[in-house]
Amino acid sequence: MREAEASVALVAVLWLLVCAAPALGLSARGPLRVHEKNPRYFDDGTGRAVYLTGSHTWANFQERAYPETPQFDFEGYLDFLEEHNHNFIRLWTWEHAAWMQFTERKIVYYPNRYARTGPGMALDGLPRFDLTKFNGQHFARLRRRVAAAAERGIYVSIMLFQGFSIEQKGTRGVDPRRGNPWDGHPFNKANNINGIDGDANANGEGEETHTLALPAITRLQEEYVKKVIDTVNHLDNVLYEISNESHAQSVAWQYRMIEFIQRYEAQKPKQHPVGMTMCTRGNNEQLFASPAEWISPGSWGGYRDDPPPADGRKVILSDTDHLWGIGGNYAWVWKSFLRGLNPIFMDPYRDARLGGKYDTRWDLLRKNLGYARSYAERIDLASALPHGELCSSGYCLANPGREYVAYFPTGEGTVDLTAAKGELACEWFSPRTGKKTPAGRVKGGMKQRFRAPFAGDAVLYLAAAA
Repeated sequence: MREAEASVALVAVLWLLVCAAPALGLSARGPLRVHEKNPRYFDDGTGRAVYLTGSHTWANFQERAYPETPQFDFEGYLDFLEEHNHNFIRLWTWEHAAWMQFTERKIVYYPNRYARTGPGMALDGLPRFDLTKFNGQHFARLRRRVAAAAERGIYVSIMLFQGFSIEQKGTRGVDPRRGNPWDGHPFNKANNINGIDGDANANGEGEETHTLALPAITRLQEEYVKKVIDTVNHLDNVLYEISNESHAQSVAWQYRMIEFIQRYEAQKPKQHPVGMTMCTRGNNEQLFASPAEWISPGSWGGYRDDPPPADGRKVILSDTDHLWGIGGNYAWVWKSFLRGLNPIFMDPYRDARLGGKYDTRWDLLRKNLGYARSYAERIDLASALPHGELCSSGYCLANPGREYVAYFPTGEGTVDLTAAKGELACEWFSPRTGKKTPAGRVKGGMKQRFRAPFAGDAVLYLAAAA
């Protein structure tokens, strides 16, 4: 083989290895950093833009169970993510040990972050917590699970705090049979041996713990964050999330925690992105104004039905959890992707409240997360920007003149190809069937009308012909 042919062949092999990394079990690259050229995405250190997408579920770290619920099958969950071409999860955490809103039965969470040494019993009937001692099983599991995900090419956002662990989120007084998570929280004075009381206003909840009002608790929280960082700093596939849906008064506390992580990791071998997600009764500007590298907005501003284009101020992981709770559809995936967002799904999966059964209703959404990722990795994502003005539907990600990905809810529409000087190869994709259909070539230099060769909505991919 001649030298030039050998070089081409080597490049081809290397490219195939990069594209097939999850299937081959190659570890996720990183640590991630905001992409300098296109800050809508992360860079894994190679210069390429990394598109994050995937299904996350409540029990993927701690068990979230009734007494009869089998342990969560984490390896099976990773298999599921790989099968659907997903590369990102939020790793859920629960601060409390028992009870929750929305269910009459007692539900338990374990392993907890603090050691249960006693003396004395907590409200859930188990030994009280010693807040000066961490539970080694909790952090050993954290290390194992993040490392196992890395081997599959999956990035993990480690959730540090939980808004649903400190207050009843509107269910108090609605139904007295509903569980109060504060009754199972280590910062409840009845549950620890250290004299810590996170309910300063004595209202039966601990919303104060996600503020800066209680310095002793803030110090404990910072020690916990340091322990998490010490546990996983050596891994490349790590991101952090401060808290899931804390209340609006938590903003200053979350900003402080973001900056605390950034300062502490600055002394470490690796630095990882920190995220802030929607605050209940808050607003999205609180996220954009934060020192976080990535955010997950609430439904305000159209993120459910007509997502606004990402402007590069933050990497946006648009999460159905903060838009619907449990909800969304596959069209939302394409609308979000083509507006420069990274869509992720709050997946019921095999939740204890479903009896551990796999919920098939969301399969089309799950598949389309992976389909969209395939296109994100196929195109030059670092050069692709939202260009809704080029497409009659308004959903178009493009490097004008070179590549265009457009979504047509009706299966037809126009694309302005004025910037393209030559011909472009055309490909149709059906989000409903997952089938690709080559469609020849089309001339650039003008606006062109397109119609899919199949019924229903469609994705059109156009690339400058070689």
